[in-house]
Amino acid sequence: MSSTATEVPMLNVQVDGEWKQFPKGTRLIDACMKSGSYVPHYCYHPKLSTPGNCRMCLVEMGMPKMTPDRKPILGPDGRPEIGWSPRPAISCATEVSEGMAVRTASPLVEECRKGVMEFLLINHPLDCPICDQAGECRLQEFSVEYGKSDSRFVEEKVKKPKRQDIGPRIVLDDERCIMCSRCIRFMQEVAKDDVLGFVNRGSYTTVTVYPGRTLDNNYSLNTVDICPVGALTSKDFRFSMRVWFLRETKSIDVNCGLGTNILIGSRENTIYRITPRENEAVNSCWMPDSHRLNFHYVNSPERLTEPTVKGRTSTTWKEAVQAAADLIKKDPATTAIIASARMTNEELFLTRRFAQAAGVEKFDVLPRPQKGDGFLISEDGNPNTSGAKLLGLATGKLSEIAAGVASGSIKTLVVLGEDATDCGISEADLAKLDALVATGILGTKTTAAAKVVLPTASWAEKRGSMINIKGRLQRLNQAIPSPGKARDDWEVLRDLTQAVGGSNGIYTIDEVFKQLAAEVAPLNGLTLSKIGDLGVQLTLPS
Repeated sequence: MSSTATEVPMLNVQVDGEWKQFPKGTRLIDACMKSGSYVPHYCYHPKLSTPGNCRMCLVEMGMPKMTPDRKPILGPDGRPEIGWSPRPAISCATEVSEGMAVRTASPLVEECRKGVMEFLLINHPLDCPICDQAGECRLQEFSVEYGKSDSRFVEEKVKKPKRQDIGPRIVLDDERCIMCSRCIRFMQEVAKDDVLGFVNRGSYTTVTVYPGRTLDNNYSLNTVDICPVGALTSKDFRFSMRVWFLRETKSIDVNCGLGTNILIGSRENTIYRITPRENEAVNSCWMPDSHRLNFHYVNSPERLTEPTVKGRTSTTWKEAVQAAADLIKKDPATTAIIASARMTNEELFLTRRFAQAAGVEKFDVLPRPQKGDGFLISEDGNPNTSGAKLLGLATGKLSEIAAGVASGSIKTLVVLGEDATDCGISEADLAKLDALVATGILGTKTTAAAKVVLPTASWAEKRGSMINIKGRLQRLNQAIPSPGKARDDWEVLRDLTQAVGGSNGIYTIDEVFKQLAAEVAPLNGLTLSKIGDLGVQLTLPS
């Protein structure tokens, strides 16, 4: 804290009989949560404003009893005696104050919650068996935990619009909406696109898009994440898989340099969805639609699954690696390596070792400048440019390599996870090469021209680390296995290094990181495990 900053006063608050201290300005619901007392809620979201719509967070509240001269009456324990209010208060829209007391599970509170649940379910369609939100629906969970087992409602339910196409990626079932307004507030306050609103009044209120508009913002799917019921659903995921079948893996996004924290939902070696994971140092709890939907190529039937050597009908991994090594060893002076800033730190580290073992001095990575959006899409389209720079692979020699291929001074080219035609090298120039070795996950113009093709793992099929544009070291985790005989990139690079120059064997990715951390100063003392789920902030050389 700077010397000019004003220190926030701490206030004494009693939560379920225990006195705690919280900074002035803390919302009462946050104080309860931090104290370990869960308060059910629908409209409240810690990243949005507070409308107090749903009333589910009602609590019993009290203030210190006062003497005629406005001093608190103290009990035998020296703490203020509490005068409890006869009416409940919503904890989301109430800030803590000195001496305040709250009960989160009193008979009054429990009766209020039952009433709120009964009211919310009056017109709800109760179509849980066919609802895509089943399994992660707050209405289901709270009706069991806080609601009543029967309903007194005998009138006909109000019918509202169903399966409304309100945008390219969103379907709206208005009959399920409980008017929490989370989606409206997100679009107004976070996405800065005021496109949603309520129309009509009373039992006939519905959420909809403004006339002439659609919910087509690149952050629209965040409204699906924060919808507490099944009103807003993703067209991409809708009815594709029940959520209780999904295995969730914590990882990071690789579509740009920010490295948004994500959860990969998979089942039986197939990815079904990606959702954001909260990390205040990176992406808060949001994610752009373009990034979260860019995973289907991982499931593609066109994946490279077998190592190949041109001219051979069948090839084992040992034979393919040796064939590649023989081509590379012929003349290191006329050999170049194009690596990728989409590779992990461990892979880049082994790429550098591979280049040293082979005696190759010309290498670089492909830069991907792009237009950022000033929010969660960075101007760097590579996820690990910082790692490539730190490990000395970003040399700026890419144009020199391309010119060398065109002129014939470079006769052997190794392309790791990139398409050489994106690097300024034409198909005609690729055809001039004496030898071309390529790794990758999908067929490209480069793999089509290559003499040796080594299939590798996608980002969702590997463990490793990357450094984002802010210098934060973060960890990828394996969600699914690689298809066919595709192998992890670090294993391929290890074997190539051994084949061209010989080296000690490395048997796990943790060993690779240990050697990397020992050689690279900003990583000293770290292990893959120590990176943790939220990453580690590094001090990188300028």
